[in-house]
Amino acid sequence: MPTFAPGIRPANAHFSPAKPLQPIKFSDDTERLQHINSVRKSTVGALMKLVIDLLYKVMNNPKVKLDGRHFSYKPVHVLTGRDQLHSLIKKQLDGIVVEEVKDAYPFVGLGGCFPPPGWRIPPTPSILEDLQALKASGDVWWLSGTNSQEDTTHFNDPRYRITVDIDLKQLFRGIELPRDMLDIEKELKKIDEKPSTDTAKRRALAEISGAASKSKARKKQRGITSRTRLTNRHPPELFENLST
Repeated sequence: MPTFAPGIRPANAHFSPAKPLQPIKFSDDTERLQHINSVRKSTVGALMKLVIDLLYKVMNNPKVKLDGRHFSYKPVHVLTGRDQLHSLIKKQLDGIVVEEVKDAYPFVGLGGCFPPPGWRIPPTPSILEDLQALKASGDVWWLSGTNSQEDTTHFNDPRYRITVDIDLKQLFRGIELPRDMLDIEKELKKIDEKPSTDTAKRRALAEISGAASKSKARKKQRGITSRTRLTNRHPPELFENLST
């Protein structure tokens, strides 16, 4: 009987019939899967998804603290009084944004959580009051920006408290500067000077912490028209340009 090398088919050999394809087997748990799909598309399922998405967002929020069971507010800094506030400002070489420390005082005895309804807390000085007191005592500087959310506070080092002539003060104050700190930093970089502040970073931090201002659309006020009902007597010059 002739032998052939492995893998070589004789020319007169018959083709073997192809194996039939295995039928596609669907899940035997069709009823349960259909029930899950109907729940997902229902109103209750949509609400459950919203709650789950909300929980994930809250867990990833830098201003929220989760201890495993409860959510609580988490400020950027946790301070207990004026002394700690002064120490924090002293450590910041470039100063610190006032908006960043406005919520740094937690409720005493509650672990920083909000008090339950009806809970009476003895009045304590707010952090802005303590900051104002530090400014009045000359321990810190409180510099105002273009808006209140850009205010910064800096440590007033006693080693640099010197007397400056009035002429030099007038010359310094007579120099016109841009209104925006970003423009000032750009001008400093043009003359190869490194700015001591980073306004872009501060604004980004304020936006992340929820302190950035959000513009709200205002409803357009309707002006006085010929249909406006007027009462009493009014100066006639107020109604010379009535819109039609």
